[in-house]
Amino acid sequence: MALLELYTKYNRVWIPDAKHVWKSAEIVRDFNSGDNVLELLLEDCTVQHYAVDPAKPQLPPLRNPDILVGENDLTALSYLHEPAVLHNLKVRFVESKIIYTYCGIILVAVNPYKSLPIYGDAIIHAYSGQNMGDIDPHIFAVAEEAYKQMARNHKNQSIIVSGESGAGKTVSARYAMRYFAVVSKSGSKTRVEDKVLASNPVTEAIGNAKTTRNDNSSRFGKYTEISFDKRYQIIGANMRTYLLEKSRVVFQAENERNYHIFYQLCACAHLPEFEDLRLLSADKFQYTSMGGDISIEGVDDMKDMEETQRTFSMLGLKEGFQSDVFKVLAAILHLGNIEIKCSGNEKSSVSPSDPHLSVCCELLVVSREGLVHWLCHRRIVLMAETVVKPMPKERAVNARDALAKHIYAHLFDCIIHKINTALQVPGKQHAFTGVLDIYGFETFDINSFEQFCINYANEKLQQQFNLHVFKLEQEEYMKEDIPWTLIDFYDNQPVIDLIEAKMGILDLLNEECLFPQGTDQSWLQKLHNYLDSSPLFERPRFSNEAFVIQHFADKVEYQCGGFLEKNRDTLYEELVDIMRDSEFPFVAKFFREEEQSAVSSKSIKVRPARPGVKPTNKQLRTSVGDKFSSSLSLLMETLNATIPHYVRCIKPNDEKIPFEYDSRRVVQQLRACGVLETIHISAQSYPSRWTYIEFYSRYSILMTHQESDVGDKKQTCKNVLQRLIQDPNQYKFGRTKIFFRAGQVAYLEKLRLDRLRKASITIQKFFRGWIQRRKYLRMREAAIILQQYIRGKKTIRKMVTAETLKKGWAAVVIQRYWRGYRTRQIYHLVRLASITIQAFTRGWMARKRYKKMLEEHKALVLQKYARAWLVRRRFQTMRRLVLNVQLSYRVQQLRKKNEEQNKENRGLMERLTLLANTHSQTVDRLQGMEAQLEKLNTQKASLEAREKKVKEDVVLTTTQFQKQINELVLEKKNLEENFEVLIKEAKEKFHLMKSSLLDEKENEARLRKIAENNIEILKQDQEKEVETLKEELKKLKEERVTLQRKIEEEGQLNSDLQEQIVQLTKHVKTIPELRKELNTLYNQKNNVDRMMKDQSEQARAKMNEITRQLLGGVVEEEVLLGFISNDHGKINEVEDLERAFECMQKATRVLENHQREQKESYKSQLEGLHLKVEHLQNENSKLQTLFQEKSDMNENIRQEVSRLNSENSFIPELKRQISELQRQKKELEVNVEEKNRELAEKREEITNVHQIKIEEETSLRRHFEDKTEELEEVKCELQGRVEDLEEEKEHLKKQQLMDSEARSKLREDISQLTAENMDYEEQLDHKDRLIRKLQNEIKSLTSSQRAKQTPTPSIPKEYLGMLEYKRDDENRLIQNIILDLKPKGVVVNMIPGLPAYVLFMCVRYADYLNDEAKLKSLMNAIISSVKKVIMNFHKDFELLSFWLSNMYQLLNCLKQYSGEEEFMKHNTPRQKKNCLQNFDLSEHRQIISDLSIHIYHQLISVMEKNINPAIVPGMLEYESLQGISSMKPTGFRKRSNSIYEDSETFTISSIIQQLTYFHSTMNQHGMSQSLINQAIKQMFFQVGATTINNLMLRKDMCSCRKGMQIRCNISYLEEWLKEKELQRSNAMDTLRPLSQAAWLLQVNKSTDEDAKEINEKCTELSPVQIVKILNSYTPIDDFEKRVSSSFVRKVQSLLQDREGSTQLMLDTDYRFQVMFPFSASSQALELLQVPNSLHLGFLNRI
Repeated sequence: MALLELYTKYNRVWIPDAKHVWKSAEIVRDFNSGDNVLELLLEDCTVQHYAVDPAKPQLPPLRNPDILVGENDLTALSYLHEPAVLHNLKVRFVESKIIYTYCGIILVAVNPYKSLPIYGDAIIHAYSGQNMGDIDPHIFAVAEEAYKQMARNHKNQSIIVSGESGAGKTVSARYAMRYFAVVSKSGSKTRVEDKVLASNPVTEAIGNAKTTRNDNSSRFGKYTEISFDKRYQIIGANMRTYLLEKSRVVFQAENERNYHIFYQLCACAHLPEFEDLRLLSADKFQYTSMGGDISIEGVDDMKDMEETQRTFSMLGLKEGFQSDVFKVLAAILHLGNIEIKCSGNEKSSVSPSDPHLSVCCELLVVSREGLVHWLCHRRIVLMAETVVKPMPKERAVNARDALAKHIYAHLFDCIIHKINTALQVPGKQHAFTGVLDIYGFETFDINSFEQFCINYANEKLQQQFNLHVFKLEQEEYMKEDIPWTLIDFYDNQPVIDLIEAKMGILDLLNEECLFPQGTDQSWLQKLHNYLDSSPLFERPRFSNEAFVIQHFADKVEYQCGGFLEKNRDTLYEELVDIMRDSEFPFVAKFFREEEQSAVSSKSIKVRPARPGVKPTNKQLRTSVGDKFSSSLSLLMETLNATIPHYVRCIKPNDEKIPFEYDSRRVVQQLRACGVLETIHISAQSYPSRWTYIEFYSRYSILMTHQESDVGDKKQTCKNVLQRLIQDPNQYKFGRTKIFFRAGQVAYLEKLRLDRLRKASITIQKFFRGWIQRRKYLRMREAAIILQQYIRGKKTIRKMVTAETLKKGWAAVVIQRYWRGYRTRQIYHLVRLASITIQAFTRGWMARKRYKKMLEEHKALVLQKYARAWLVRRRFQTMRRLVLNVQLSYRVQQLRKKNEEQNKENRGLMERLTLLANTHSQTVDRLQGMEAQLEKLNTQKASLEAREKKVKEDVVLTTTQFQKQINELVLEKKNLEENFEVLIKEAKEKFHLMKSSLLDEKENEARLRKIAENNIEILKQDQEKEVETLKEELKKLKEERVTLQRKIEEEGQLNSDLQEQIVQLTKHVKTIPELRKELNTLYNQKNNVDRMMKDQSEQARAKMNEITRQLLGGVVEEEVLLGFISNDHGKINEVEDLERAFECMQKATRVLENHQREQKESYKSQLEGLHLKVEHLQNENSKLQTLFQEKSDMNENIRQEVSRLNSENSFIPELKRQISELQRQKKELEVNVEEKNRELAEKREEITNVHQIKIEEETSLRRHFEDKTEELEEVKCELQGRVEDLEEEKEHLKKQQLMDSEARSKLREDISQLTAENMDYEEQLDHKDRLIRKLQNEIKSLTSSQRAKQTPTPSIPKEYLGMLEYKRDDENRLIQNIILDLKPKGVVVNMIPGLPAYVLFMCVRYADYLNDEAKLKSLMNAIISSVKKVIMNFHKDFELLSFWLSNMYQLLNCLKQYSGEEEFMKHNTPRQKKNCLQNFDLSEHRQIISDLSIHIYHQLISVMEKNINPAIVPGMLEYESLQGISSMKPTGFRKRSNSIYEDSETFTISSIIQQLTYFHSTMNQHGMSQSLINQAIKQMFFQVGATTINNLMLRKDMCSCRKGMQIRCNISYLEEWLKEKELQRSNAMDTLRPLSQAAWLLQVNKSTDEDAKEINEKCTELSPVQIVKILNSYTPIDDFEKRVSSSFVRKVQSLLQDREGSTQLMLDTDYRFQVMFPFSASSQALELLQVPNSLHLGFLNRI
């Protein structure tokens, strides 16, 4: 259809407007070809005539249908032009509060000037992994697309963020980098992603400043390369900067500020670490106070400084580097405050006493004199000499400012270099994604060199953008097999050539900079001379100092003033030398001449798309223009080597008012940033693109029945289009999509709307006709009835007379009385019958109530006795348990004490041996000394006799023997000292031995008392047990008597039954089966008697065996035979049991006597030991006296020797005497050795005797312990026997009750037979049926009685519910039952939880053996192996479900059989016997519980992973209600490269099938119902949270029809819960937010009552979510209305007081707390059998 044909009545168009740029108008009359006027009706109801040239009609652009307004992608609009884009952005921004919109490959971001809750981690995770276009536009979606294409296509990516100052470029780039940091966590300790994010505050502090348009304006361009490894995790980053605005350091316009870092530094001037910088307030420095306002509202510079320092530290820049940076910054501030004064004609000077000068020189460590001199002078080098020339004040100030700018520029580059170094991590870069934050197209009132460079860069970027869009369009056409035709689009290569080509603007500028006398005016004149012929270069009319360039966005007038100076960027060499000679290395390094290596510093190598412009002269390489051009060429090379993604930031107004939309400012930026160029390129060909499914779903209403019956939807779409649009050039059929020319979708929407309007008119017509017909028929019926009554009245008045009236009245009276009489008769009959029925009924009810009360009374009596018996039994078992525990504890204490006594005895023996050795040594020495003394006395006498003879010879011999005497004296002294030491040691050892003997005596006395007490306690316990056994025997005897009586009564009953049967046989000939059953009853009675006899024999044999065990080692065989009765004639009498117990009592008395005799012998032995100890003490005292005597003798000898020495009267025969003394000494030594041997022999005899006594004591104690254990075993066996007898008694009672019930049933049947014996034939039939019934009942009774009878001696052995295994088989057990077990194999056909039962039975066996090591080893092996299985198969749902069920069952088994009362309430008596006896496994229970929790969470994770892909397609996208379509046109973004073509389609059935699979698998594995409920509840929460999160991020899903679809899907889930009987899981409660969101989409949203209803009913949704849904609500048809902003504000006012979450998204990672309630198992362990398929043949049932 031609475009002119669309200008019909009621269609709307856009016309230009001075205030709003474009305004809407409606066509009043159809426009025909040749008309010169288009009649329009404006929105203010005024008519306007729009003039049109009939020859070449330029009609205003058509307005899109309301259904297409507010789309996520501008390319989805049917009419693509400037007003449509402007209006769509306005609707989304102002009404829907949505700031992001797609425009083809561009993301348009409108600055809201307000913080929005759409950048949290939950939003990041929601966009992660999503295809672009599936959810609402966002900066995160662009980042995800770049990340996904990099990972999938292995190509580098770029995100180009551009826009005006204040449009939000920096924030958008920051969010993009934050997205990469979150989704690609490196997991390493370096945390590179944190460093990448930390670089932003630093670069913003040194490169951002406040301008009139933006409080945080980036004054430089930045390209950040984020490097990724092969796993696509961040490993580093690199930053490149462009065109820093250095002039801002020395000059700021009004209401602007310098760079943030200066104000942050001044705000912290009072802090100690900054005192050395001698800073002042920011308003005291010239460089920070030019703009007037030094603060920013809502910004704390001190806190920002702390953040800057923190990020410096995070980047690894140490405090030393930070202090150097702050010194340089402070020096710049002080440099700006240096006052330069005018001192004459063209002269200037600086005061040497200037305080700022001294501080600046001190901080920079430069010469003060040199700086003062060269600030005001310059050196001019001539051909023959060098001249120093003073400078005027203006040039001196410029030189100072140039120095400040250069220092700051070098500092900026240094910091960027340090940041890049910190962001480089060792590792090979696999790919990178670049984020370009660069200035957009700028045009101000005064445009200078900076704006020229910025617009030059934007020209290059726009060219690259146009080529990329053109390339994507071509790829799309080729992919869809559509013929490609060249598209005419704007190419800005001429503008680029005008700037950078040879003899272009930059080339002429560089050339002019070479001339020392070159000026801006001369350069401008050259521009006019060379470029006037270019149509893109103009000369302004009213200015001789400017030129105009026609850029792609707009014409820009540049003022040429300052171009040369800024391009030169000169700094006098003298000042450079001063800085180079600085003693501050940090500053001196800035000004060193280094080789330019810009290319080598680049981290990647790319091939440029086109060669860069080479400078014509080598001297021009250092100009700012050349540097910028080369860096720009390098940037373009990088961008051409990557896949670009575009973000265009738009500033909605200049006043920074939140959500205020200025159309003029917005359209200006749209023209400048290339959005409209994208629209133009798309509109040139086929801008609207629909998939066949979308077209079929949307326009199926336009199809005929024949077309809709075709099975191929693609062919159906083709047929419909060929019929609706006759011109085939207006559309093309691709492989997967249909391409439309501009306006064709609007035409189809018009046809659809017309069809719907006609259909609605038809429906209204028939409905209104039906209502009118219905009304007419009611009125007609009423009129007919009125006519009937009126005509009847008239007829009666004409026909009726007085006589007929009297007769009629009389007949009526007669009828009245007759009817009354008949009614009374019937009433009396009914009353009598009801009274009779009531009487019989009440009597029957009374009798029934009496019978019931009697039964209840009897039941209460039975319960009373039964409960009393149970309480007594429980008390006895508890008492026995306590006694057993006490006895075992006492035995353990005795063992411990015995071991301690043995240790003490060994210590005493060692001490005795030591004392004996020392004693023998001392005795030998004393004997030797005695012999020496005797010999010395004899020698003394002989010496006195010979004294006179030898006096003459003494003088001669003294000199000879003096030396020998001295030697003997020394030996004597040594012997005396040794002797004294030995005496001291002997005394100490004697005291120690004495104290140890006393302690031993006390210990023996204590042990004797303990043994006596234990024997008395054992005696008392045995007496008590004998008494209890007697009482139980008496009870058994009484019960036996009662049983005999009952048996006699049963005999009488049997006889009565026989008589009745005889009577029945007279009437009924054949009832032989009853006699057989009676015979079986007799046989059962005989079996019971025989069984009792056998049991009594077993008890008698057991008692005899016990007596033999008790007295086997104590009395002789003859005495033992006296205790044992050999009378076997009366085995079945109770007296035999009493006699056996009396024998046991006698045996215990004999045992007690034997123990008493042993106790007396033990006492006598202890007394003998005491005597020995006393004897040893006496011997020690004697030895002590001997020691004293010998010491006295030694003293006498010492005195005598001293006397002899004093007299010097030695005999001449001293040599001989000395030799004799030596000989005697040897003899004494021999005697000492003999004595030592004798003492050692005596000591060995004593130790042997003592050891024998100790062994006898230990053997006696062991004997006592063995006896106690035997008695304990006897007691346990007797208790078990009594319990068996009690069970047999209970069984007999049950059997008796069954017999009585059988007999009562027989009596009832017999009475029925006798009562119904009137008719013979009927009686025979009825009796035959009764006989068959009786036969079946008797068979069932006998079979049940046989099954419930106690086992006879021929029954097979009873199992204990344990599995025996060897320690070596533990690994095989774990391997077969855990590691190698597969849920899909054998286990599926087994008992649920069988592995848990098998493992627990093995645990019971280890507990039964009382083997702690074996039990711990098994438990640890179970836990570790299950952990290993879970770790190896952490993604296998069936295996996780299987082991969760088994671990839960094992945990319940450990609780059920732990012996704790709270877990044993539901146990059977047999299960109570199977409880663990020796070990407490509560610690292992806790470990298994923790492991079960871990398995549960892993299971939930696997379930979520399996169900997540189906949630959004099944709950949101799938249309479960047929005929209600919510399809809308998509747009360019649905062509995202990240979308797979052949993707699986999911429906709500897919979700239900997945849930059914989960439920059936968990049921198959026998999982507890409570765990299944918790898992299903968690899955429903995941479904609801994921769906509502996606709904919040998808504006196209927020419609009334989609709400109906969601509620339908929720109902399907609810039906599934009812089908599976899972209503108690409360899973539907988790879907309340989703259900309320669906209701909110469907409810009316216009009046105040609607707002109140929304506030009352949407209680599960947060206010943020409610407002988001209302703002995102999108009509599908023209019949629906948008939500007005006033209604949204009403709802917001009502929601202000509501407390709730402020988050937009629900936390999908939330987990409900898992509970493991205890549930007792009814499985009997003793009946459990292990299948052979488990290969556990090495396990044996005990």
